[in-house]
Amino acid sequence: MTSTMQSITRDPLLAVAKGLLWFLMASMIIAVAACLLAIPLMLLLQDDISAQIAKDMPLVMPQFFWVVSAILVFAALLCGILFRVFQLLKRIVGTVGEGDPFVPDNARRLTQMAWLTLAVQLLGAPLAGLGAMINRIGEGHTRIDTIGGISGNGLLLMLILFILARVFRKGAEMRADLEGTV
Repeated sequence: MTSTMQSITRDPLLAVAKGLLWFLMASMIIAVAACLLAIPLMLLLQDDISAQIAKDMPLVMPQFFWVVSAILVFAALLCGILFRVFQLLKRIVGTVGEGDPFVPDNARRLTQMAWLTLAVQLLGAPLAGLGAMINRIGEGHTRIDTIGGISGNGLLLMLILFILARVFRKGAEMRADLEGTV
């Protein structure tokens, strides 16, 4: 193995990135499971929850459970999308560790990550609306941060990912051309 290849495969940053991505992927799986488990559990315990809400907030609308369920579904979707983004990034990090990042698969992965980033942005808007609805239903007793929706940072990330996908695609093409001439 060349010294360059050895330094890439032993790069501590890549090891940290892989570990962090495994942790984030596991966190997203747990979050999806928690959200999806919370929906039937909340509906199963609806009478007990309603009694507590009636004591704390007597004029809460009956739509409360359906709005909270919708929030949990959107949160599960977002966490599922983020799981996929982290999974794709982990695969890219793996190719960097192998010393061969400029492959067509990485260009496709980056493009997928860009589209998934757009999906996160688009799912954030209705989630923020549902949060605002819970705040209205809760009559001041609930506080859900409703700063959701489309963010400039998210759009910038999406743009960067699309550009990086083109860079990787062009790098893979150039490498293929170079290998074809040698």
